[in-house]
Amino acid sequence: MNSRFSRKAVLSVVAAASVVLLGWLATSQGPLAPTRVTLAKLRQGPLLARTFGIGTVEARRSYALAPTMASRVARVLVDQGDTVAAGQLLAELDPVDLDDRVASGRLVAQRAASAVRAAQAQFAEAQSRARVALASARRLAELRARGFFSQEAADARQQEATAATAAVDATTAQLAAAQRDHERALADVAGVGKLRAQARLLSPVDGVVSARLFEPGPTIVAGQAVLQVIDPASLWVRARIDQGQAGGVRVGQPAEIVLRSDARRVYPGEVRRVDWLSDAIAEERIVNVGFKAIPDALSIGELVEVTIATAELPNALWLPAAAVKRVDRQDGVWRIRDGRVVFHPVAIGITTRDGRSEILAGLAAGDEVIVHSEQALQPEAKVRVVAAIVGARR
Repeated sequence: MNSRFSRKAVLSVVAAASVVLLGWLATSQGPLAPTRVTLAKLRQGPLLARTFGIGTVEARRSYALAPTMASRVARVLVDQGDTVAAGQLLAELDPVDLDDRVASGRLVAQRAASAVRAAQAQFAEAQSRARVALASARRLAELRARGFFSQEAADARQQEATAATAAVDATTAQLAAAQRDHERALADVAGVGKLRAQARLLSPVDGVVSARLFEPGPTIVAGQAVLQVIDPASLWVRARIDQGQAGGVRVGQPAEIVLRSDARRVYPGEVRRVDWLSDAIAEERIVNVGFKAIPDALSIGELVEVTIATAELPNALWLPAAAVKRVDRQDGVWRIRDGRVVFHPVAIGITTRDGRSEILAGLAAGDEVIVHSEQALQPEAKVRVVAAIVGARR
């Protein structure tokens, strides 16, 4: 009897201990246990907001030198990388018959000029005859009034004066027509001369030849570039910034530029232009960043990393960005009240790339909030503060 009683007692003790152990496990380690969380205090100090983008080196002022009509490339006088001056002859195209057309046009203009001189002489002669005829008609009319000549003679002299005046009008029209012909001939010569001049490709600026696209010999169509010239002082970076980070980018903000060819060096720059058009597919905005001093041996099209300082706050309240959550379209943080969590709305400002968020309203310096939790939090959930969360609860 005693041994049977002893076994029952032992089993009862073991069962009670198991229940206690299971209860402790359920409430401390199991699903009924408080969620482990870590805390952080609201701090005050400087914040620097930055945004990052990838881009390429481009020339803001680039010039493609091309003919305005189909031509054969006759000469190319420069090569890629050559420094050129404004107005310098860089390439020449075969003018075909343009030289002959210029010479022919000049001959036509000379002939038109001779016609103008002949018309001017005829006009002067007609004016002289008209003056003499008018003066003679006036004198004969005076003598007729005194009875020295008959009316028929006076009428005949007046008719001569009228004819002389008509001849002046005719030569005036001939002179105007000759002058118009001369002007048209000069315009034709000028137009052909312009076509001939366009067979000579001149540098529009002091710059550098960035591309030599053709060698002498081939025939190219109108508008097909033979050479490209850039203004080296206009080199900048055409960077793509995520639209979610581009809202604070403004012209004049400082930037840091890192070239793919020199990744260990940072070049200072600044935002020169923010494009109005964005890439809706890639959800990016184009930001053009200029160099403070253009590096040596910079290549067009080189890949570049750009970091832009969008805001600098000398004394701001901030929290780790991981502490800021969004619940029901409201930004806020989780705080602990009597061992349970409550959601506390806050107003946030800038967020830095190193994971700090500015707090504009809703908290005071020194307030503690939950930064990390081993599982998603719900209002009134029980929590337990730990120094660090080693692993999530299974």
